[in-house]
Amino acid sequence: MSEGKQKVVIIGGGITGLTAAYYLQKEAREKGLPLEVKLIEATHHLGGKIQTVVRDGFVIERGPDSFLERKQSASRLAKEVGISDSLVNNSAGKSYVLVKERLYPMPGGAIMGIPTEIAPFITTGLFSPLGKLRAAADFILPRSNPAKDQALGMFFRRRLGDEVVENLIEPLLSGIYAGDIDKLSLMSTFPQFYQVEQKYRSLVIGMKKSTPQKPKNTGEKKEPKGIFLTFKAGLQSFVAAIEEKLEPNSVMKGYTVRHIEKTENGYEVKLLGGETIHADSVIMSVPHHVTQSIFSQYPLFDPFKEMSSTSVANVALAFSEEAIEKDIEGTGFVVSRNSDFTITACTWTHKKWPHSTPKGKVLLRCYVGRPGEEAVVDLSDEEITKIVLDDLNKTMNITMKPEFAVISRWKDSMPQYTVGHKERIEKVTSELKSELPGVFIAGSSYEGLGLPDCIDQGEDVVQKVLTFLQKN
Repeated sequence: MSEGKQKVVIIGGGITGLTAAYYLQKEAREKGLPLEVKLIEATHHLGGKIQTVVRDGFVIERGPDSFLERKQSASRLAKEVGISDSLVNNSAGKSYVLVKERLYPMPGGAIMGIPTEIAPFITTGLFSPLGKLRAAADFILPRSNPAKDQALGMFFRRRLGDEVVENLIEPLLSGIYAGDIDKLSLMSTFPQFYQVEQKYRSLVIGMKKSTPQKPKNTGEKKEPKGIFLTFKAGLQSFVAAIEEKLEPNSVMKGYTVRHIEKTENGYEVKLLGGETIHADSVIMSVPHHVTQSIFSQYPLFDPFKEMSSTSVANVALAFSEEAIEKDIEGTGFVVSRNSDFTITACTWTHKKWPHSTPKGKVLLRCYVGRPGEEAVVDLSDEEITKIVLDDLNKTMNITMKPEFAVISRWKDSMPQYTVGHKERIEKVTSELKSELPGVFIAGSSYEGLGLPDCIDQGEDVVQKVLTFLQKN
């Protein structure tokens, strides 16, 4: 690193760390700041869980497959690095919930499982008449007492009853966080639902009033556009585009940080091979347990020892069209826990993302692993594939073996935002300011799992670092 410059070291080359490195270097260039940035990644590739397999014309995501278009930070970064012209929306198609070996169409107007249109909710076979009656109590129940936090499950069960939660809300929400909704924090995952209930009293009425109206039908036929975005060549192309824009020699791949020590002049970042790098500021964009390990001498990180993560896996199966005799019109389904299935969801990727699959082929992507049922992740490729095919054949008729399978295991990769998560993170952040000034945490362990949430954190931490360096 050059003498006379303030030095920022970023630990972790996932999307958060990449975002921070890109925008810090951009600020330094545009404002002439005496700043040097070093990004250290333990593996030999950047992007974290963002990994794409391109094989025989298929584009297969090992990790996340897309991001919400309305969260604009990802699209903005794509434009910054010159790859926005390859963004593509998903095909909007029918989706289903699988309950007791039967597929039910997702009720129209449901937002994260919360009904905003009465007719589809009344006519769906997802719930019994008693379950529908219990859900209708939302119209008369008082708003809940103000609370700092509570479990997602507790909140939704009070408003809509067990049946709606178990057959609709739980499969949708727990799939996003790979967690148990009776333990996940409402305020750290979906605080907007609490705010809507507090404002409107009824959750159903509140969601209807706060949801933008659908545009009126003008008579012109248009294909419905999906709400998610990805890149034609896969999300890994986004990572590659960001990396290409980083300053030469500013990325260190294959280097493990063993320890970080505070000194009179900043911090000493000690690598596994014995090398030491000086830093005026450090961004920790690694999982919480790695942060705690690197700063093990500081009790302020002890809450991270108790923070759990779940293991998940996904299985991508490629077929010829002829292999699927009994197909379903739609783009995928989620699975209720009231079903004897190991898979938790399935995406008909060839329908949701037509660009991902060659003509005449089919691509199915299934997910396994949930809290308390994670042993499946450790099974062999053959065993997992068989389990998935057995489950699929309960709703489809697959007559041939897959042409190939891509199995991706993510061990302890999904941080669990349990009740009180927000307060714990705020406490750690507050203590960091006094005990380790210039050290910042950002990433999926802290304030959001999705790509845009991580990019938001990367942008935010850049401003915190610059403010800190200006004062020192």
